[in-house]
Amino acid sequence: QVQLVESGGGLVQAGGSLRLSCTASERTFSPYAMGWFRQSPGKERELVYALLWRSSTSSTFTTSSVSGRFSISRDKVKSAIYLQMNRLKPEDTAVYYCAAAQSAKIVTEHSSYDVWGQGTQVTVSS
Repeated sequence: QVQLVESGGGLVQAGGSLRLSCTASERTFSPYAMGWFRQSPGKERELVYALLWRSSTSSTFTTSSVSGRFSISRDKVKSAIYLQMNRLKPEDTAVYYCAAAQSAKIVTEHSSYDVWGQGTQVTVSS
């Protein structure tokens, strides 16, 4: 069973930046999609950014609350995805999870993902 390992979370002031990394344990891992979700206390897990892994154009999906501030990228050689987060706000505070959907599904829904990382805490202070 492939594992996803996240890194890069931490504490940052509002307006600052962080870059999250997620690496799959298998270099040959080729899911349908990979993405980042986040969850804060009392709230449902929500999509932050996702991309179609096998797509040559790296089609991406995001939510309006982070559009223009966050971006996602991939490195197929390293079996990794990254989440660049700029102009962070206190409301971005959450545990961020990397996830992979191994078969074709609705990539904006967390129920479509069947491999999850352990999560990394991002805290944005005001």
